[in-house]
Amino acid sequence: MAGAAPGIGGRRRRLRDDGLQTCTSVEQSKVEDIVQEVYDAYKTNHHSSQYVLQREKHFHYLKRGLRQLTEAYECLDASRPWLCYWILHSLELLDEPIPDSVASDVCQFLKRCQSPQGGFGGGPGQHPHLAPTYAAVNALCIIGTEEAFGVIDRKKLLEYLYSLKQPDGSFLMHVGGEVDVRSAYCAASVASLTNILTPALFAGTAEWIARCQNWEGGIGGVPGMEAHGGYTFCGVAALVILKQEHLLNLRSLLRWVTGRQMRFEGGFQGRCNKLVDGCYSFWQAGLLPLLHRALHARGDPALSMAHWMFDQLALQEYILLCCQCPAGGLLDKPGKSRDFYHTCYCLSGLAIAQHFGSGDLHNEVVLGIPENCLQATHPVYNIAPEKVARAVMHFLQYPVPSLDPAPAAQ
Repeated sequence: MAGAAPGIGGRRRRLRDDGLQTCTSVEQSKVEDIVQEVYDAYKTNHHSSQYVLQREKHFHYLKRGLRQLTEAYECLDASRPWLCYWILHSLELLDEPIPDSVASDVCQFLKRCQSPQGGFGGGPGQHPHLAPTYAAVNALCIIGTEEAFGVIDRKKLLEYLYSLKQPDGSFLMHVGGEVDVRSAYCAASVASLTNILTPALFAGTAEWIARCQNWEGGIGGVPGMEAHGGYTFCGVAALVILKQEHLLNLRSLLRWVTGRQMRFEGGFQGRCNKLVDGCYSFWQAGLLPLLHRALHARGDPALSMAHWMFDQLALQEYILLCCQCPAGGLLDKPGKSRDFYHTCYCLSGLAIAQHFGSGDLHNEVVLGIPENCLQATHPVYNIAPEKVARAVMHFLQYPVPSLDPAPAAQ
């Protein structure tokens, strides 16, 4: 269904500081003032109340980024597989085909990022790290060709994952690096997509993730830390892959994540008492399909069979009005600069907000013109559902690699 304007201003509630200003309340009020200006300007200038996703402008911004980046991106030299993933996923959400020559070039570049020790580094010749490994595998699965799948050295990848596994069930992000929930998710994601997931590799991992859920209901980076949207998504998605969601207090988690949607802006914050940020349109809203599925499996009678448990129209309104750069690309909030990271996760969150369920239960809730509708994204892997299925079916043709005793023992 295509939605009209959900009544700008009618349902919004501004921050009440009870006469006691703090640094965070002042910053929150500033953001609300800026967002109010955006909504007021839209209401004044668009009497038809039609919201428009600037598809062509976003497409050209992304297309340029695949081939050439300005020197401003030098700081992301150790995140080059991420740039491939953010751009390719944004293009697939916009239903823009990737030319064969470009896809092949990306495959060859990512092959150069693959380490002889297994896994992928942030660029050619760099040490392997679980974050760019996740991004590289996702990017190759989006391309989905034999060439793309052939890039991944599954045996070396499995050895690399074993080298990062810790006795308590957690994973290092890289050899000699830090432990947090991101690494468990990255490991589970790449292992499940490439058919190298084994009970031995993930022994104790689900229980370790469950210990990261804190009194707020969300999940922190490690046990005892503050709940955070990115870590919470990683923890829940990893548990979905491992089929262990029941280890969490799902009601408490639901209460925490739904409380992160901002009452005035409509977007999501990453933590309690923080500002709205467009990237959490996916990291937070993407949790709701996973929670819906877990609660449905428990037979929860209160669940809707048409909508997720957040205000889908309010999130779409925030993304379409506050997060689009006029020159193409998307951003954190008004006043911030566009980048490929926010373009990817704003569009991913928009897709989550537009599509409920799948198959016979699929329901579209699209704000604005029908052409705003994006392709659906898989809430666990954040690539197209059909790309997940293609990768899984491809790698199921091959057995889990057998390892020498030494790597497995490590």
